[in-house]
Amino acid sequence: MSVLLDVLRQGKSPVQVVSFAKGYLKQNGFEECDYKKAFAMAPGGKYLIQPFPTMFVALTIGEDFSQRMQGEPLMKVAMAHTDFPCFKLKSNPENVTKEYLMANVEPYGGMILSTWFDRPLGLAGKVVLSSDNVYQPREVIFDSKRPLFAIPSLAPHLDKNANKGHEYDMQTEMQPIVGMLQEKCNKDGYLQEYLARELSVKVEDILSFDLFLYNVDDVVSVGVEEEFILSPRIDNLASVAALLEGITFCDNKKGISMAVCYDNEEIGSRSKQGADSTMMVQILQRVADALGIAPEDWRTAMTQGFLLSVDGAHALHPNYTSKSDITNEVFLGKGPVIKTSASQRYISDSQGTAVLMQLCKRDNIPYQVQVNRSGMPGGQTLGPIASSYLPWQGADLGIPMLAMHSSNEMAAPADYEALSQLVRLYFS
Repeated sequence: MSVLLDVLRQGKSPVQVVSFAKGYLKQNGFEECDYKKAFAMAPGGKYLIQPFPTMFVALTIGEDFSQRMQGEPLMKVAMAHTDFPCFKLKSNPENVTKEYLMANVEPYGGMILSTWFDRPLGLAGKVVLSSDNVYQPREVIFDSKRPLFAIPSLAPHLDKNANKGHEYDMQTEMQPIVGMLQEKCNKDGYLQEYLARELSVKVEDILSFDLFLYNVDDVVSVGVEEEFILSPRIDNLASVAALLEGITFCDNKKGISMAVCYDNEEIGSRSKQGADSTMMVQILQRVADALGIAPEDWRTAMTQGFLLSVDGAHALHPNYTSKSDITNEVFLGKGPVIKTSASQRYISDSQGTAVLMQLCKRDNIPYQVQVNRSGMPGGQTLGPIASSYLPWQGADLGIPMLAMHSSNEMAAPADYEALSQLVRLYFS
């Protein structure tokens, strides 16, 4: 659980998630390869690749990777994503409404908007600074480490329909308050000036940024027996944590195991650092080149892989039981969920599902199988997207959750422990 808690607390934006992951992997013996140079790799090695600031790849190469065990895939890949629904700070964010200093923000991903009202919100992400090289501006990671913003809800005295459902206007109703207009505040650049002070740089050196608002609430235990946790960002940082633990303790001597954490899943994955790109195919080819594998041998090897797509699953909600399938119910605390869908919203088919079921039975790991209620297709995961570039057998897997995409989500530590155990077994 310690890795999960660290990721939840430190991963306040995708760039912070990757920063934590890199530190964790390096502490556990992973050697970083420069993405812009030829890879130097050898059997028995553990490597880290960071093509872009908000995604990473970690892989281990077995001491005798060319002699796979009978019936097992030569390459085992598990995928998760580093991003999550939140607000993103716009360029030129300063705005004044009457005497209030406001920040202009836009939504990132499918948020439950109402859960962001009346929360203490911090600011984290990446700030880009001027440099001597036009094509390589400086990048620094930023975290306010304290609440800067709040979005106050409208009192029911002023909104008689407050408890009857509401469609929020993002531009007018979801803009956070920063403070009150004062002489010392520059209404045309107060956030830029704040960043400059915090980073000890000149205002004019700040060129751009990718900054996100985050809920500063800490992870808390919930339930009479403390059988649940409530925390921001469980979707999908629980999966990132499980992949980190799994690849670190990997003992696959006969093949290549790879943990891939993409960005931009919440907005469709179509980006240079997302799953809907050719990046992974290129990385795998470069790994083959580094290992001196002949092209024909590698083409053969590329038919012998398995994809594990790891993302949160919807548990049955006790107040909305009709939203779940009538014969495939999923509960918190009863194990990770193998996700299936006739419309291929998930990569799992009967064979891929059977693989995970047999792995679970081998180590007595509890598991559940989910099928969405008919007429409710659910969200698509990384699996179907990545398999269009790597047409391998695979399956979708994740811990069950309540309040997915809320500013605070709910899960069971027991499910995470079982997921971590299963990912370790898969890689090994």
